[in-house]
Amino acid sequence: MNFEEKVLTTKSIYHGRIINLEEQTVELPNGQTAQREIVRHHGAVALLCLTAAQDKLILVRQWRQPLSKTTLEIPAGKIEINESPSVTAERELNEEVRLTAKRLEKIAVFYTSPGFADEKMYLYLAHDLQPVQKKLPQDADEFLELVELTMEETDQAVEQGEICDSKTLMAVWYWKLLQTQAKG
Repeated sequence: MNFEEKVLTTKSIYHGRIINLEEQTVELPNGQTAQREIVRHHGAVALLCLTAAQDKLILVRQWRQPLSKTTLEIPAGKIEINESPSVTAERELNEEVRLTAKRLEKIAVFYTSPGFADEKMYLYLAHDLQPVQKKLPQDADEFLELVELTMEETDQAVEQGEICDSKTLMAVWYWKLLQTQAKG
């Protein structure tokens, strides 16, 4: 079966600095029409950062207004126009956790919520972390607290709902896989 939907019309609803929203009328495979609301986003990066002994996960605690609560998340940020994901990763490492990596290893590329958004996320493992020599300015509207958690503490944070976003959960699972491979 062909699942492709043919776009009949596209209407811009909102144009913002982080997202754009459009409404599409599409023709379904059965010939019927439907409305689709689509969030357009430039994409983002996320970074799995482990302490030198790889026994702790480096996270940021921050307020998330859409959830009306504080969360623990891996460092992340949006890709600027004409910026490569690896450059974004280096910038976000500096801005959020004041570290630099000797090497970035791409773990995964995934869509955060393909039912309504085209945001593509690049997940990296940051190797050989060192303090930055020159600190970049942090975003004026971001208030962050650095947190380092052991695997056991991370599991508790997941159970308690402090770690609740997909990029961080994916990074935690990858960290567990790394630890399993190291023991194996």
